[in-house]
Amino acid sequence: MSKFSDKVRRLKYKVKHDFLSVENVVLLIAIVMCLSWTYKSVEAMSRNWELNERLSAEKKALELATVEVETAELENEYLASAEYQELAARKLANKQLPGENMVYLEENSEAAKNKHKTAEVEETTVAEVSNYEKWMRFLFP
Repeated sequence: MSKFSDKVRRLKYKVKHDFLSVENVVLLIAIVMCLSWTYKSVEAMSRNWELNERLSAEKKALELATVEVETAELENEYLASAEYQELAARKLANKQLPGENMVYLEENSEAAKNKHKTAEVEETTVAEVSNYEKWMRFLFP
């Protein structure tokens, strides 16, 4: 039993004089303070970043709402204008000005709808020609 108590006393002595010296305690306190300061700084930066993101989102929402309000005001001004009222009356009531004739057009035929599709196909075939052939066509028509 004395061997065990001797080992315990030696361990207490080493801890007290080697590990818990004034320099080691001050160093430990400094390390703890630095770690807590670093943690709090990172936490504050994180909170500031989140608040900044929230602020920018709110600014975007405000800007979008402002644009929507301006658009609605302009649309209301247009709907209240005499030009729109005349166009709406012409469309809904088939009104016409003196001297005008109303012309009713039929729907476009399939040939008219597909007329410009062939022009698009021709443009794509021109784009598939090699660069050398384009230069030859340009220089020697």
